[in-house]
Amino acid sequence: MMQSLNFPPPVYNNYIPTPQKANHFLFRNRRDQTRRFPTLLLAAKHDLALNDEEDIGGGAAPLPEGLRREMMPRHVAVIMDGNARWARQRGVLEASAGHEVGGRSLRELVELCCEWGIRVLTVFAFSYDNWTRPKVEVVFLMSLFERMLRSELDNFMRKGIRVSTIGDSSRLPESLKKMLSDVEEKTRDNSILHLIVAVSYSGKYDVTQACKSIAQKVKDGVVQMEDIDESLLEQELETNCSRYPCPDLLIRTSGELRISNFLLWQLAYTELFFAEALWPDFGKAEFIEALTSYQQRRRRYGGRHS
Repeated sequence: MMQSLNFPPPVYNNYIPTPQKANHFLFRNRRDQTRRFPTLLLAAKHDLALNDEEDIGGGAAPLPEGLRREMMPRHVAVIMDGNARWARQRGVLEASAGHEVGGRSLRELVELCCEWGIRVLTVFAFSYDNWTRPKVEVVFLMSLFERMLRSELDNFMRKGIRVSTIGDSSRLPESLKKMLSDVEEKTRDNSILHLIVAVSYSGKYDVTQACKSIAQKVKDGVVQMEDIDESLLEQELETNCSRYPCPDLLIRTSGELRISNFLLWQLAYTELFFAEALWPDFGKAEFIEALTSYQQRRRRYGGRHS
């Protein structure tokens, strides 16, 4: 069983894309207003993303019945929660068993995103706060990340998947840092799906480091105080590696109803979906249900539609 936030009865969004040229005009006019109405910038960016011809209908496989291609999210983020609980429910004391099976769920999700035309998938693989977990679990996770990257590299290249990582890499094992660097470099030009892996990531730290970077630029005279706005700060966040830095849809598994220090800035207008399934049990059917829920919602970005 799945659950999502308690919204009013869904209003089906029969959005019909308008010509891209008209949206560029809309974007130029909105840009002049973003200092007074910053949420308009988010809406304008989303309008342009929806109308980008190379992104509409980009999936190779037909969509499941009931899903509409023009209403698919461009960027999906996932908090992959419940691996240890999955193992305990099966009488296994080691969380590693759950993490291992959870890796299979991630592989399936990546495949589905490629097939259905989703352009960016960001997964919360390891929080900076997770360093407090038992050492044996942390060591296993680091080893699992490295093994998965090594085994999946050929698949990334064959499927056209670009891989980027975000987070504080200073505490990662040297061998993992090297592997991450190699995979990022080799997949840099791939364009079917951008897989962003958040490892040792903290949303609070992400915003903090962005503020420090801007402060240094002001100190150096590169940026003036009056130039600081939401758009500038967004450019300093770690998700600036992506064409679509702000997720359209966030999925969290295991029934937990929180975002746990993940993409705090970027989730400002993201639709949230909370699944009861533990991450190792999250598969195609659960993903379809999350996408169906997303397509039944009307995104207003703080505005009001008649």
